This record gives sequence, structure tokens and C-alpha cells, in this order.
Amino acid sequence: MNKKIWCAVLLSAVMIVGAGCGQKAKTAPPPPASASEPSSIQADESTSPPATDGTAPDESTAGSNSGNDSSGGAGEPKGESTGEAAKDQPSFQKLTVDVYYTDPQEMELKKAQKEISYQVPLEKYVEAFKALQDSGSPDLVPLWGKIELTKMSLDKDTGLLHMDIHIPDEARLGSGGEQFALDSLKQTMFQFDEIKAIDILVDGQAVESLMGHMDLDHPIKRGE
Repeated sequence: MNKKIWCAVLLSAVMIVGAGCGQKAKTAPPPPASASEPSSIQADESTSPPATDGTAPDESTAGSNSGNDSSGGAGEPKGESTGEAAKDQPSFQKLTVDVYYTDPQEMELKKAQKEISYQVPLEKYVEAFKALQDSGSPDLVPLWGKIELTKMSLDKDTGLLHMDIHIPDEARLGSGGEQFALDSLKQTMFQFDEIKAIDILVDGQAVESLMGHMDLDHPIKRGE
């Protein structure tokens, strides 16, 4: 009877020990889970605060860019004001005019046509005078090439064109050249209907002769 009791107790102890071993075997899997921790840590690192800090400079850069845009925007009104100022200015006009030169032998006047650009009427006469200074052709000799125009104005009421010039020694011509110079100036300027007379001063003085050969009227009137 005692043997049966002891056998039952021993059998129960063996079963208890076996059950304990089974539970340990079931709890063994957690170590592999610990092996997967580095992967989850990397994922955490990818969304960690340092990465968020990394995006902060981008925002500040965007802010600086928007600041540049705002400064550019501040510049836009200037551009608009410049555009408005440009609109207020007269536009350039082009005109083909008759200009007179002489031949290399100074035998006669030669007419040529040149295109000039101007914004206001007075510039039209200045550009016409500049055209007298350069023919652009070896066959057409300018008679005013070395003469300097220092001042020009137009009296709109009388149609009198005032010219003040400086004549260097190398620009002086003989009697024939001086006459051609005056004729070329008259024919070039009098093609503008609003000009009725021309008064030429040399270094601010109303001289009797342009280059010492021909009389110089003050003023030179159209048709004379």
C-alpha cells in the first residue's frame, strides 16, 4: 500500500518536472526577437529627431529664398516705375533725309540719302548735321567732317535755327570748299519746312566769314 502511494507521488513529481520543462521550451523563442531589434532601431533612427533637424535648414533656406523673392518683389515696383518712365519718353522715329557732300575733286555737290533716328524735333537737326560729317563713301567727301557742333537750338516762333560751331585749323577749306560747305548746310537744313533761317556762330561769335573767304550772313535765310 505504501509502495503504491510512493509510486503515485514519484509519478506526480516527474509530471510536474516535465511540465516545467515544457514551459521553458515554449518561452525560448523571445531571444530571436531580440535579434531583430537593430532593424527596428534603424527604422527609428530614420524618423528620429536628428532627421527632423535635418529638414529644418531646408525650411530656413526656403525662407531665405522667399526673402530673396520678396526682395525681388520689392524690386518689381522699380521696374514698373522704370517702365512707366520709359513710356513717358518719346519713342524713336526714323527719317530718310537728303544730305549733300562733294566729290573728291571738289567740283560739285553730290546728294545722298541717309536714315537718321531721333526722339524730339531738335535731335532731327542735330542728326542731320552729323550726317553731313560722315558720308560713308570714299566718293562722297563731307565738307563738315572736322567741324565741331557745340550748340544748336530752334526758335519755333520764327523758325530760326541757331548753330554754334568750332572750326579747327585742319577743317578750314579754300574758297570753293567754303562755298560748298555753306550750300550743303543750307540744302540739308532747309529741307525741313519749319526751318526758315540759319544763324551760324563760330565759338560764340557772329563772324563775317566762316573760313575767311566767303561772306556769312546773320542769319542765312531760306531762298537767298
